[in-house]
Amino acid sequence: MKPKLTIVKVGGAIVEDEAQLDRLLSDFSAIAGNKLLVHGGGRRATKVAAALGIENRMVGGRRITDSNMLEVVTMVYGGLVNKNIVARLQARGVNALGLTGADMDVIRSHRRPPVVMTLPGQGAGGTAEKTEVDFGFAGDVDNVDADRLGQLISSGVAPVMAPLTHDGAGHLLNTNADTIAAETAKALAAQYDVTLIYTFEKKGVLANPADAESVIPVINRADFNRHVANGTIAGGMIPKIENALAAVDAGVSSVIITLATAIDGRHGTVIRS
Repeated sequence: MKPKLTIVKVGGAIVEDEAQLDRLLSDFSAIAGNKLLVHGGGRRATKVAAALGIENRMVGGRRITDSNMLEVVTMVYGGLVNKNIVARLQARGVNALGLTGADMDVIRSHRRPPVVMTLPGQGAGGTAEKTEVDFGFAGDVDNVDADRLGQLISSGVAPVMAPLTHDGAGHLLNTNADTIAAETAKALAAQYDVTLIYTFEKKGVLANPADAESVIPVINRADFNRHVANGTIAGGMIPKIENALAAVDAGVSSVIITLATAIDGRHGTVIRS
């Protein structure tokens, strides 16, 4: 029987809210056994960039990471946010270790090539138009070194992963935290019985965005396709659930999308294959 491992992903909105972050870190500390935390920090990066006079550009909800913005996200994700979380976990008795993908070579990525996107209002008369978008120093994950992460975890360390990876040629890359959580969970599933918990500001995936109690208890791939087609699931929730489904398909035992104050695994939306 494989040992259990809980992976919790916390987004930038929670990182920015002092009360919610404090509660989440206390709840994370209370999780028995092996655990790993993946964090975002996009809102903090946006604020720091603005304070430094660096333009923040988003296309289709995704950040354009030019060389200046790469410096900002490296400082914010790998430094300010990551080390504050590590320090606060240490204060709670958790032997946490902050990591980017470059540390110990745990996550390698490649720079995302330009992609063609359909953007609203770009064509004549405000019509949608296909445009090639270069996201700059954005990374798509190639490999997670599960053996090295497993060595840390089995020694009692709780890794705290920042959303930064590297390409093996000396370049850091800004990488989506949801993707890092899913790829890490998939890689570690061979060694551990993994539960992956995505936290955000809602109680789960909602059937009606206006009704905070309308949580969809279970979503499988057929449900997902139907909900996307009818517009129930849209925007940033689409890639989140795509990552979750890929994790389940790769052997992750359980994936849950839930409120940041409910990481006990008993609430929220369960993703199944």
